[in-house]
Amino acid sequence: MELLMIIIRTFFFYFFIFIVYRIMGKREVGQLGIIDLIVSILIAELAVISIENYDNNIFKSIIPIITLCLIQISLAYITLKNPKLRIALDGNPAVIIKEGKINYHEMTKQKYNLDDLISQIREKGYKNIEEIEYAILENNGTLSVFPYTKEKKELPLPLILDNRIEKDTLKELNKDEEWVIKLLKNKNIKLEEVFYAFYKNNNIFVIKNKDLL
Repeated sequence: MELLMIIIRTFFFYFFIFIVYRIMGKREVGQLGIIDLIVSILIAELAVISIENYDNNIFKSIIPIITLCLIQISLAYITLKNPKLRIALDGNPAVIIKEGKINYHEMTKQKYNLDDLISQIREKGYKNIEEIEYAILENNGTLSVFPYTKEKKELPLPLILDNRIEKDTLKELNKDEEWVIKLLKNKNIKLEEVFYAFYKNNNIFVIKNKDLL
């Protein structure tokens, strides 16, 4: 009887957690941010506790899991509308290699050592750092790698996100907000109309709010 209860609860939580994750949205494991990872671990622990302690009421695990699901959905919605909160929770991507040079200051800031860098570069199929022109440490801990090519290609830099000018990008370009406004003015676009814009090859590329589906 005990074994049967464990099997029944295992089947139940398998499908229940599947439904919960479908509600929270599709995300690959490698794309999980800090908040996503915390929620995933807690849901897994609650399910295991309920399966092992089959004498306890199953709702003692279901209610916390639903609560976590609601917290996750609420945070996803709030951070979608509030870029500053999103950055506070998820952080910003960090440029680890720029134009072939390693940014040791940024590596120290991100608690990211040279062994991690070399290991992830090898995982991407490159033998050594000398092959890499740009490397960006994403918010989820993965490394985006851009190798040297025969053609000199400039890395796209995010300039505006959700009507907000990216100050880190301006610092890297040695520009100010007036420069951004002037670029937009040349295209007859107002800042509040911009959903996303990036800078590449001395030009700004814009996606307007009205262009979204």
